[in-house]
Amino acid sequence: MTKRQFIFYGEMDSPLGPLTIVSSSQGVCHIEFGSIEQTLPQLKGWLKKHFLKFELILNQEKSQPVITQLQEYFSGERYQFDLSLDLVGTPFQIRVWEALQKIDYGETRSYKQLAQDIGAPKAVRAIGGANNKNPIPIIIPCHRVIGSNGAMVGYGGGLDKKEHLLEIEGSLKKIS
Repeated sequence: MTKRQFIFYGEMDSPLGPLTIVSSSQGVCHIEFGSIEQTLPQLKGWLKKHFLKFELILNQEKSQPVITQLQEYFSGERYQFDLSLDLVGTPFQIRVWEALQKIDYGETRSYKQLAQDIGAPKAVRAIGGANNKNPIPIIIPCHRVIGSNGAMVGYGGGLDKKEHLLEIEGSLKKIS
């Protein structure tokens, strides 16, 4: 019999608009751009795909460590996140997401550079696909990946959010 997993969620206001934060007992596992009422349908779909049995519980207190660190990031006081993560994805996706976490604050990498970093130089498109499936944006900084020509390309939350995050980190002016 499969044990039911408790999944907790909360919401915060940010400079990008509301964020829905989702955590398992292992750590933060998902962040959605939008309020709980906006994101609940896609969140439930994501959970059904990745967790066999779960109970979704609104619990702002469980989200507080994530909220605190995100607020510090948005205010320019935090350059690295120190949170437990519960990464749910394919082995390749997880490898890409772990490589993303090695891109320093204020730095950018191209999809091609990231493919080379993980030892898969021909996997540029697959890197883009894994980036697009990143379940924990901002904390796993997929916004730091740009086109080889320095162009601002793709971001699940929209290019305006990507540009805002790069502005916070001071790297937008380097690539514009």
